[in-house]
Amino acid sequence: MATTAEMPEGYAGEGFFATSLSKAVGLARANSLWPLPFATSCCGIEFMATMGSNYDLARFGMERLSFSPRQSDLLMVMGTISKKMGPVLKQVYTQMAEPKWVIAVGACASSGGIFDTYSVLQGIDKVIPVDVYVPGCPPRPEQLIDGIMKIQELVKNEPLRRRYSPEYQHLLEKYQIS
Repeated sequence: MATTAEMPEGYAGEGFFATSLSKAVGLARANSLWPLPFATSCCGIEFMATMGSNYDLARFGMERLSFSPRQSDLLMVMGTISKKMGPVLKQVYTQMAEPKWVIAVGACASSGGIFDTYSVLQGIDKVIPVDVYVPGCPPRPEQLIDGIMKIQELVKNEPLRRRYSPEYQHLLEKYQIS
């Protein structure tokens, strides 16, 4: 069963369709995300299951995984992140080109999970901004797909100039990202 993208609001006539550039770009971005999986623990295994034929993440336009931050626009952080790994994660985030989005997958990436120790980062939102949190330990593939659909909705409706807004610049300054 193939899924098709919903047509954005606009004016349709015989043989043509007109809409705003912002809506067309949002639709194209939402259905062509290139994720960078940053997997360190069991959540990465669940992500591998999600990429398999049973769940087929390719139907959401995400069949090309990118292991280069410069060629990806969705950072998927999965698993336990130690405090030593925090600067590495931040460097990967800063190397990604704008626009970029982040999903924190699982309890460990979202809040440190069951590891309330001195060496584990208690949520990746301590070092980089997060757009969507996917709960679970580890989250089921259905939950991961739901998180990706939420990111797609966010991407589709994001204004083209949001990344240049004072609010966004303030957010990056809060994380000491220039």
